[in-house]
Amino acid sequence: MNNINQLDINKLYTFKDYLSWQFKTRVELIKGRIYKMSPAPSPRHQEVLSALNAELHQFLKAKNCKVFPAPFDVRLDIDKGTVHTVVQPDLSVVCDMSKIDDKGCNGAPDLVVEIISPSTAKKDLHEKYDLYERSGIHEYWIIHPFERTLSVFVLSKGSYVTSKPMTEGDIVQSTILPGFKLNLNDIFPARVEEPDEEYRRI
Repeated sequence: MNNINQLDINKLYTFKDYLSWQFKTRVELIKGRIYKMSPAPSPRHQEVLSALNAELHQFLKAKNCKVFPAPFDVRLDIDKGTVHTVVQPDLSVVCDMSKIDDKGCNGAPDLVVEIISPSTAKKDLHEKYDLYERSGIHEYWIIHPFERTLSVFVLSKGSYVTSKPMTEGDIVQSTILPGFKLNLNDIFPARVEEPDEEYRRI
């Protein structure tokens, strides 16, 4: 199939279906349902993504974990060998390399990061939050690039516990990456007078 408009949005799909699609539009599957991804992230989104990926990559060089930036398929909701959920977090940190294959990550990463865009905010804050919690992803970081904040959700007894939102100058530490310390000044771009065009449309 090479045209996303040929898909029935009321139908439930699997990873097998996902692999057969040839269209250029990037999509995710959450519990079998199709979610379109934002067409092209804003420059601010990409600056934050690149900076955080560099920080994690440098820290993990001599470690057993690896960081994978999007596009990178993470398969969840696996029932009797059938995958009903395929997502592409902005960043995925995986410490169990047996989960990595030529199609991405088969199972829950240890940490995922989503950088909020207006078009994906509801999905990242609701659908993905519930999905990541239920799938056993130990840490979920949500970054608001324009508000310049980062919230850390840590899994405890099957539910996420959150810290207060952190912002410029704060130091973020990870419970799964001992020794990793991130000064948020190092990932947020220099301030500008006007918000990105994408944020003016909210």
